[in-house]
Amino acid sequence: MTVLRSLLAGTCALALAAGAQASDLKVGFLSTLSGGGAGLGVDIRDGFLLALGEAGADDVEVVVEDTQRKPEVAVQVADEFIQREEVDVLTGIVFSNIALAVVPSAVNQGKFYISPNAGPSQLAGRGCHENYFNVAWQNDAMHEAAGAHANDAGYESAFIMAPNYPAGQDGLTGFKRFYEGEVVSEVYTRLGQTDYAAEIAQIRASDADVAYFFLPGGMGISFLKQYADAGVDIPLIGPGFSFDQTILPAVGDAAAGVRNTSEWSPDLDTAANAAFVESFRAAYDRTPSMYAAQGYDAAQLLLSAMETADVSDADAFREALRAAEFESVRGAFRFAANQHPIQDIYVREVVERDGVWTNVVVGPSLQDHSDVYGADCDL
Repeated sequence: MTVLRSLLAGTCALALAAGAQASDLKVGFLSTLSGGGAGLGVDIRDGFLLALGEAGADDVEVVVEDTQRKPEVAVQVADEFIQREEVDVLTGIVFSNIALAVVPSAVNQGKFYISPNAGPSQLAGRGCHENYFNVAWQNDAMHEAAGAHANDAGYESAFIMAPNYPAGQDGLTGFKRFYEGEVVSEVYTRLGQTDYAAEIAQIRASDADVAYFFLPGGMGISFLKQYADAGVDIPLIGPGFSFDQTILPAVGDAAAGVRNTSEWSPDLDTAANAAFVESFRAAYDRTPSMYAAQGYDAAQLLLSAMETADVSDADAFREALRAAEFESVRGAFRFAANQHPIQDIYVREVVERDGVWTNVVVGPSLQDHSDVYGADCDL
């Protein structure tokens, strides 16, 4: 098990507010750091640690462990964090099936969980909990924005596809919730699948106006390359997960011009975002991804709560988290009653800038957006 302390970052661009109540706090960071999807977990980790280092938060200890994208491993890691390491807060999970295996038990044992990525519908609605905060999004959000964009673009029929796991199911549900055209085919792939020849043949034969797909990490890389090689002329759109900075360098011009939806982009015009992108590039010699931005914001939320409350006073710390008094890199951010974000979702386009494939903001798709599941949350 790797133990990291926030003081390791050395240089600190930010300081905790003068006179703030310092709190000795221990974080259990469990994420996918090897195998498929490792790039996502690494970026979340790096963004999280960057924020702590900038703040000089040497009263925060971070214990890091790899879940290997296996729910059974994640459960063991979480149990060790809680029972042996006695952490106060858990964070870091990438995939929704792992979040569903870990979060309910952790929060019911009195631990706080801050999600920097996975946002399954079950935890936003009836399964919400006062100790569970999602600083990224509810899974449907980017897909709902993509459905709205498909309407605006005039696509009257769509082929839709996602992996067969909770986030994939939520994703296609979200797309259909906002899309007003005809869904000609709805296909679920295996999680971790790398060969998409059969699905690409189905897209070609579908005669749809557009193909909407959600395939994160290496799955998206494989699909986009194979789709370009196949020469299918049906345009693609997707959520930001499928066109993220962790994917684009490996995909290259196969993604050129494709539009996608996200709550964040490296060129988003906020002062906090410009500073984050610059500092992340300086620290890690790469452009940050949306996962890194979400990890950074998760740490910023944690630090903001520590400024006004001690984690030993659970009620006070919970209220401090709910207040979300931090400057998000994505701009305006606040929590809905179910402790999931209210935020803008943008349409982005894949372009090449200075020899690097990246995204630029085209415009907003959904503004002040929150999820529909909060209506079933009794917080």
